Amino acid sequence: MKVSIITVCYNSEKTIRDTLESIKSQTYTNIEHIVIDGLSKDRTNNIVCEYSDTVSIHISAKDNGLYDAMNKGLSLATGDIVGILNSDDVLADKSVIEQIVAGFDGDNVDAVYSDLIYVSEHDLNKPTRLYSSKIFSKRMIKFGLMLPHPTFYVRKSCYDIFGGYKTNYRVAADFELLTRFISKGVKSIRLPIISVKMREGGISSSGLLWRIHQNFEIVRACKENGIYSNILFVMLKLPYKLLTLSTRWFVKAPS
Repeated sequence: MKVSIITVCYNSEKTIRDTLESIKSQTYTNIEHIVIDGLSKDRTNNIVCEYSDTVSIHISAKDNGLYDAMNKGLSLATGDIVGILNSDDVLADKSVIEQIVAGFDGDNVDAVYSDLIYVSEHDLNKPTRLYSSKIFSKRMIKFGLMLPHPTFYVRKSCYDIFGGYKTNYRVAADFELLTRFISKGVKSIRLPIISVKMREGGISSSGLLWRIHQNFEIVRACKENGIYSNILFVMLKLPYKLLTLSTRWFVKAPS
């Protein structure tokens, strides 16, 4: 099976080489790597051009944000399976894609997901916490809890049937898409591996206002997909330190 990996980037010269190297080093070789750049002003595109042997499609053009860029990548993807790898994240080891493809053995599997480890912004080998998907279930969605999106690989046919990312979401379109897919009955299984290393930081984890905005979008995503959510009550009644538990209580420190 061909695996399409979409990387969206903008001014990512400090991190994208690590992303590109992690894909280039994979033991599984039938990979279509699509890089969608938003007209970077630094050396991002120069670095991507150095990997023309492993980058199948490279586009640098103005877009309407992160999720619009992801949709551009989806429209170009020709793989049987599609995944998203951000320009500041890396695949955890050389066998990740091989293990993901093996997880699709059988017609009854539409998607696979796994675990993600957060690492220091400046050191990929310094873990800070583990985002475990082990206890995830559909009933947890109403509390704003979701499997780690960067570990989610799904058959391209699911995007063709259920659509891509909704660009009227600023920070939670990935949550909405996963909620939609799960609600529509996409059959997924968990792989007991760490598949992605994610650098600390990011728009959806920066500050109180973004956390509140993210939770409002999560409530909206649940409502649009027929799931009752009581996160707004939690947001209004609990102090911020407890509020963060609404999306992070099952993120535990790595052993």
